[in-house]
Amino acid sequence: MKAGIFPKPYADTVARLRVPAGFVLAAAFVWLSSPSPPSLILGLILSVLGLALRAWAAGHIAKNESLAETGPYAFVRNPLYIGTLIAALGLVIAGRSVILLAVFLAVFLLVYLPVIELEEQHLRKLFPAYDAYARRVPALRPLLRPAGPVGRFRPRLYWRNQEYNALFALAIAAIVLIVKLIY
Repeated sequence: MKAGIFPKPYADTVARLRVPAGFVLAAAFVWLSSPSPPSLILGLILSVLGLALRAWAAGHIAKNESLAETGPYAFVRNPLYIGTLIAALGLVIAGRSVILLAVFLAVFLLVYLPVIELEEQHLRKLFPAYDAYARRVPALRPLLRPAGPVGRFRPRLYWRNQEYNALFALAIAAIVLIVKLIY
């Protein structure tokens, strides 16, 4: 089994802090954002692209049941996190705040990278084929060509994974940005 770069106690603690960190990020976003019409448009377009990647991934993953290797998982092992990063960067662009950018990047590096590592350790235990998959497909740098079949999107998985919640969160963020822009 591959050893991780983060000590297990740190990674476990960070995994428990992921949801509270989200609330801190939301508060920072509301407090620090200062959108302009161009930043709002560009940022929201980027955020929608991030959510589209997350949606595509959600339609290919049956969590803890089978190893996801199709759809975006044929290009990169962590498309949900990459989609989250793209969506968050879109919100940072929309909010026009360097401090907000620093906060988002710090959370990604200090919270999400250890969580990704913990999830990979879990997948290695759960699926014997994971090691071979990890050798073919990079963790965060997408391949230009798929390492296997792309397969088909399954709407049932999208709904079961409740990915629509990310769309609701983006809608709320957009409303906050629009209100801040107007007032």
